[in-house]
Amino acid sequence: MANDVKLLLVDDNPMVLGMLQHALTPFARVVAATDAADALLKAVDDPPELVVCDYRMPGMDGRQLVEKLKSRPATANFSAVLMASRADIDERLSPADAADDYLAKPFFLKEATRRIKRTVDRIALEKMAKTAPSDGVVRGNLSQMNVIDLMQSLEMGRKSCQLSLNNEGEKCEVFFVEGQVKHATYGTLLGDEAVFKVLRWTGGNFELNFEGKTDQETTKLNTQGLLMEGLRLLDESQRDGAAEPVEDSAADANASSTSPSGASTNTSASPSTSAGGSGGKTEEEDDVLLDN
Repeated sequence: MANDVKLLLVDDNPMVLGMLQHALTPFARVVAATDAADALLKAVDDPPELVVCDYRMPGMDGRQLVEKLKSRPATANFSAVLMASRADIDERLSPADAADDYLAKPFFLKEATRRIKRTVDRIALEKMAKTAPSDGVVRGNLSQMNVIDLMQSLEMGRKSCQLSLNNEGEKCEVFFVEGQVKHATYGTLLGDEAVFKVLRWTGGNFELNFEGKTDQETTKLNTQGLLMEGLRLLDESQRDGAAEPVEDSAADANASSTSPSGASTNTSASPSTSAGGSGGKTEEEDDVLLDN
């Protein structure tokens, strides 16, 4: 289910633009632009919440486009992801630039989609928090944003809150402090084991209470470590035939969790098998490598 996040996608390469637009449309409201001038017109007409832009374009480059949009009050409130070569990222771009994340070209389409989707999910979660009812609790359905998406979004946003998960009578409570899981309960389970039990949930409901706090610390791994280890355990149980198939969305998140969501320059896809297993075949063998 697509989030109600307005994404402006800018690239002068028609093939890259078309493939990214097709891949991202299920997750956001995507508007495509073929150059910076086209993007400016479309941004003024409908201000985006996320700009995904190629760095090297004729005329105005991607960084200049982001800076120009940021300088105008009507279009200033957005996150940005710049697509650039590794050399440009290392030599011409820096954390001081306006971008929130960088994708190094060439990149695999699926990995780029996952990275951008994490930013989309973070923006969607922040929008939900701003429109929370009077009790301050954000409520949603796990079919729209599953457990892995939620945890990655809370980590990226460095949120402190109580996450309550409910699915067919089962309940899990997870407490975050600045994006890191500190305490979790699931029945009699505590800490890491409680988190591992719910990672593949894609059905049920969630509640986010940004006033929820705890003094307990029962987890040993950080948020990203919990995701990676929990999904590794799920993979192992599937290979041993001891678990039901993981839903597609959880399987997709498995590959995305191979790179820390907070790392702004971790930009290449890492070879990994899908959660369902494919006889040792790496995902990139079925993927598309995009370049300038």
